[in-house]
Amino acid sequence: MKTVLCYGDSLTWGYDAAGQGRHAFEDRWPSVLQAELGGTVRVIPEGLNGRTTAFDDHLADCDRNGARTLPMILATHAPLDLIILLLGTNDMKSFICGRAIGAKQGMGRLVDIVRSLVYPMAAAAPKVLLVSPPLVRETTNVNFAAMYGESIAESRKLAQFYTALAAETNCGFFDAGTVAEATPLDGIHLDADNTRRIGTALAPKVREMLRF
Repeated sequence: MKTVLCYGDSLTWGYDAAGQGRHAFEDRWPSVLQAELGGTVRVIPEGLNGRTTAFDDHLADCDRNGARTLPMILATHAPLDLIILLLGTNDMKSFICGRAIGAKQGMGRLVDIVRSLVYPMAAAAPKVLLVSPPLVRETTNVNFAAMYGESIAESRKLAQFYTALAAETNCGFFDAGTVAEATPLDGIHLDADNTRRIGTALAPKVREMLRF
């Protein structure tokens, strides 16, 4: 059986902006991807609210630096056939990085980690699928508008940067913004329907990369 790891932030965790809780398990995109692929693939969700690609958040209550925690996660779940990286939104926070180019470089660091880690049981490095998140949008939520308002334009650069990075590093690429859009409740998170759309849309790409 093939194994896929979904490494992401609150979009992968399933944050529900409407209730500030969590979407039902079956509505989260890794769960939908699992259902679409059936019993031939095991999908492991690894989402953490606030996770960045490779930047520290000194206001967080636990380590949100994706580059620092990725080696442990990869070793924990090895052997893996594919890792899906859906990150970058939190990099857009004004006090984290605020620039799309920083998110691209952070994603590049994650790819390097995947490729350079010595895996247990002599397992080969998994394939990598880079996913750019849906665009940041305007919101009347005062706190989120303050954190992300200046990043709306920057978020529109992520897809093109990730496309170029995928070509440079021989990774797969998918633009989640082509199938899903953020809720205006906070400008970055997804309602249940939009998070399901990502899981459904990723299934053909995963099948292609795993060749089944």
